[in-house]
Amino acid sequence: MELHTEVLDEVDGVCVRPARDRAATSTGALVLSGSSGRVETERATVLAGVGATTVTYRWFGSPGQPHGIWEFPLESFDWAVDRLASQCDRVVLVGASKSAEAFLLYAADDPRVDAVVAVSPSHVVWANVAPGPDGSLRPQHSSWSRARRPVPFVPYDDDVVVTGDPPSYEPLYRASLATHEDRVAAATIPVERFFGDVLLIAGGDDELWPSVDSARRIEARRAAYDLPTTLVTHPDAGHRVILPGETVTSGGAPMARGGTEAADRALGLLAWPEVRRVMGAPPV
Repeated sequence: MELHTEVLDEVDGVCVRPARDRAATSTGALVLSGSSGRVETERATVLAGVGATTVTYRWFGSPGQPHGIWEFPLESFDWAVDRLASQCDRVVLVGASKSAEAFLLYAADDPRVDAVVAVSPSHVVWANVAPGPDGSLRPQHSSWSRARRPVPFVPYDDDVVVTGDPPSYEPLYRASLATHEDRVAAATIPVERFFGDVLLIAGGDDELWPSVDSARRIEARRAAYDLPTTLVTHPDAGHRVILPGETVTSGGAPMARGGTEAADRALGLLAWPEVRRVMGAPPV
């Protein structure tokens, strides 16, 4: 399929769409990275290849943007959703890791969103993963804010020693859920308030955080309300899922993410028919 790529004026990013005229007839997808903040050009291009209009951009770390994920305003995604909603029949949010956490939270309050694809998701809101405006990591704050108010969050257990080279953070996240059990209910993402389709993709060997456990909690919470939810998993895949047509992602902070290239690709291949379905592409 011939694609057209447009450099965005608003931010460091691109819009990728099929070259033929699909005005007001297509699925629009906002495609964002995890805590690297990078522009997901390859994933946006792969999804445009099945007929979607995609927008991807560096969502923090550029001039004029928040420096990190510290009380990050969920309203910052509004402009991209506005753009896609004005051009397309459907809006899908495609997030991985921290942006999956954000998109599940965002979709609960925006009726324009029709579906969420959450890769390696969290079922709760976590504390900040970068320093605040004063350059300090502590005291801990929420990763997200809404209407200038911090969203309730689960803090990290600072007594847990992170080990490994590169470090594995999965034990820290798991321990923090237990240590701060009294904070979990308030910090749980209200996925039952989103009535659209949710596709969850998670690897059983995720060494960054327990994404399969989170995905199953999301699935169960939505099942109680009979909401459309699909979970695709693979026991040997890690945090980074590789969809068909994608190359291996590099970069980001040094940390153990689990899995292998073969297993991460296998999970991407398993998930691909569901991804296509959510994007509105015909089955193959």
